[in-house]
Amino acid sequence: MIEVLVTLIIVSIGLLGLAQLQSKMQLSDMEAYQRAQALMLVKDMASSIAANRKAAASYVTTAPLGAGMTCPVPSAIPTRQERDRAQWCRFLQGVAERQNTTDRGAMIGARGCVTALGGDAYLVTVAWQGLLPIAAPPAGVACGAGQYNDGAACTSDRCRRVETMVVRLGTLI
Repeated sequence: MIEVLVTLIIVSIGLLGLAQLQSKMQLSDMEAYQRAQALMLVKDMASSIAANRKAAASYVTTAPLGAGMTCPVPSAIPTRQERDRAQWCRFLQGVAERQNTTDRGAMIGARGCVTALGGDAYLVTVAWQGLLPIAAPPAGVACGAGQYNDGAACTSDRCRRVETMVVRLGTLI
């Protein structure tokens, strides 16, 4: 009889361990999904800047696009760079995937920034809120800084995630 009880205790501890492992795997899967979405949006804006190199300086943002703002409708905007920025803003808000009338296809609290680095180089950044605190991004990446500090665990930008890409525009003759 005692052998059966010991076996049940060992099996139940093992099942609890498997349940915890499954929970951690779901969090990791969500973090990976958000990072893949962010990388896709960074590449999209980098491609837009490279394709419209003569107006590249017009892509620079003074404030982050995306979460917490109203994005303009791209079809109502006359210039290509303004349309690209408006469309990027809407993608950051999740317009690519909708459920009923709600945008769902973006990272949590996604924000996008384009910064001029000088010499025809631009830094494209997408920031979003991660699910668990980790090390904060480098201090030199300002996009979304201080926007994801909610809760006791998420302080000092430890829940902020960023993907960046430098776009260098060569001189064409």
